Amino acid sequence: MNHPLLDRLQTQHGVPLLELDALAAHLQAAAPKISVLFCTEDPRRFDETLDLAVVLPQLLKSFPQRLSAAVIARSAEKAVQARYGFRTWPALVFVSAAGWHGTIEGMRNWADFVRETADILDAAPRRAPGIGVPVAAADASAACH
Repeated sequence: MNHPLLDRLQTQHGVPLLELDALAAHLQAAAPKISVLFCTEDPRRFDETLDLAVVLPQLLKSFPQRLSAAVIARSAEKAVQARYGFRTWPALVFVSAAGWHGTIEGMRNWADFVRETADILDAAPRRAPGIGVPVAAADASAACH
């Protein structure tokens, strides 16, 4: 994973490193828990990544019956970003087999992490926001019916 704090997530806390093709199987195996996907980007560019590597195990301990976790491989991060619509690195993306539950981008103080995580866990799954420009027909008469 390229940094001892990130490696420790896997070796000491059992958090798997996932490629994109393993994501669906991970979500199915984690059910009924919600999985928090840790999207790190490059910790040399984003210092908060290492802070979140310390916070993530504490979140898992705070919500043991409701949360599982995975670190998204660097090769899959851009696809996960496009799928779940976050804009800031690092990000914690909360998803389940039923859908997207929410995202926490960047670092927070501990009380905010706990509150936001609880709110996300209590939210119903919904369609991920995605990234992009809304598409509309140039000619309203060309719209599908």
